[in-house]
Amino acid sequence: MKMKELYEKMINEAMAAQRADVDTVKAKRGRKFTVTDAKPYVEAVRQMTAIGDQSRAVIDLHKNSVISHYEVIKGLTKTVRPEDDPFVEHYQTPVVLEILKDQDEAFAKSVDAFVQAIAGAEALIGLEAVRHYGGFYGPTCVVDFALMPGSTSNVVNQVLAKTDIPVEHKRAILAAKSWGMNTSYGVGDAFAKALEAGATPAEATAKEIATMQKIYRDPVEAQAELMDEAGMTSFDARKYMSEFRRRMEASVRAAVDDGVHYGNILTVPAYSVGDVAHHIAQSTFNMCKDDVVMAVIEAATDVMESSLRGSLDAYTSYWDVLTLATGASAAATEYILELDGFNAPMVVDLLTKRFHNYVLVNPARGAAVELHNCDFMDTIYRGWKILDKAQRLQNGSAEKLVPKVGRYPVDLAPIHANEVLMNPQWYAYPACAITVRFSALMRLADYPCLLTSEPVTATMMTNIIALEKATAAAPMRGCKNCAAACLVDRRHQYCQWKEAV
Repeated sequence: MKMKELYEKMINEAMAAQRADVDTVKAKRGRKFTVTDAKPYVEAVRQMTAIGDQSRAVIDLHKNSVISHYEVIKGLTKTVRPEDDPFVEHYQTPVVLEILKDQDEAFAKSVDAFVQAIAGAEALIGLEAVRHYGGFYGPTCVVDFALMPGSTSNVVNQVLAKTDIPVEHKRAILAAKSWGMNTSYGVGDAFAKALEAGATPAEATAKEIATMQKIYRDPVEAQAELMDEAGMTSFDARKYMSEFRRRMEASVRAAVDDGVHYGNILTVPAYSVGDVAHHIAQSTFNMCKDDVVMAVIEAATDVMESSLRGSLDAYTSYWDVLTLATGASAAATEYILELDGFNAPMVVDLLTKRFHNYVLVNPARGAAVELHNCDFMDTIYRGWKILDKAQRLQNGSAEKLVPKVGRYPVDLAPIHANEVLMNPQWYAYPACAITVRFSALMRLADYPCLLTSEPVTATMMTNIIALEKATAAAPMRGCKNCAAACLVDRRHQYCQWKEAV
């Protein structure tokens, strides 16, 4: 396999997924969402292939999960309420976890041992629940692909570290609650709700432990009960998971037979489906009615694609392709922010202070409420560091600003070519149109999925996992450089990335 062929394939497949989302949203924004609106994304995924040394079983996990998800949900409902669309990515891993437990008795015993270990970790879980309830960790991505302070995977890792089971089983269990999103539960939620309802701290801790145990002991029913509690009415969650299992059991078995790490089997099917009834969804159609919001997403997409294709002859690793994709979008987002005189440190400070106020006025807040704020802050903080380095080198000269992600240049020209972004006076009092782009970015701070971009990272990660099938890809085993842990509330000492099982 020629590596350039692989790099081009990664870019083509990732951008096809991104363009399917962006083009659909632009065409359908302001309209009523139907599940069939997601068909262009499904068709883009359907074209994914395995080449060279890539595992076909891994690619098929991704493809078949998206196709199955689409067909199942289409058979159950014509649309999905905005209130229900965040959960569509949380029905897959519970099913796959139960399949693996049924197929592998040793793994099932390991999961059972971990469930028992949760009960023995009362002091740890109580401490983490209290800290989360009180806002100790500041803005927290409670369902995170890394091990940032306060995240569910951080807590799971601490328990696993003291559980006597095979290390690869530990890694699979950990992966299931990072990228895998095993159920919609985030650590501390049961504790907070119980405490606010009048329970004692001890009773609330017991409720927290019981909930954490159930999402591993009986994940499908746990997710169904969570949806009952959340008032999810768009479709029958139990029917969805039953049919999804029927469709995916063979793909899971094929991946096991191919030697794919259980951690990858648990994550790939989940992180690939979110574009159906979540990114392509009523909430996105509503948000993108705003021309400037739509323009930000389009411009960031154009920067990403131009930058990726511009370095096609220069890549030395498939990891470099992914790094440039996420770095280019981060630089683009920060650059748009700086067009209105703002920057990442200002916004991280603002959103962190807002978070602490929010805790005080809403102690019963949902566990995941600040999740996307964290994603957005991480993006602009990374972009700020990329731009700051380039601006220092530019040093006030008239030279073109060319930020770099490592050794690879970021092409910012598409931002200046975007008519809407370059004419903010069309969308405010013309003489005072100085925060128009910033206000659009604040909308996206609650929903940055097409900026970060999830369809691109999901597609590229599947391509990489297909080459490294035997190694658990999740969670990320490195410092995430979390904005929320770097700039305002300093809490690096509570991260677990070095201790990841």
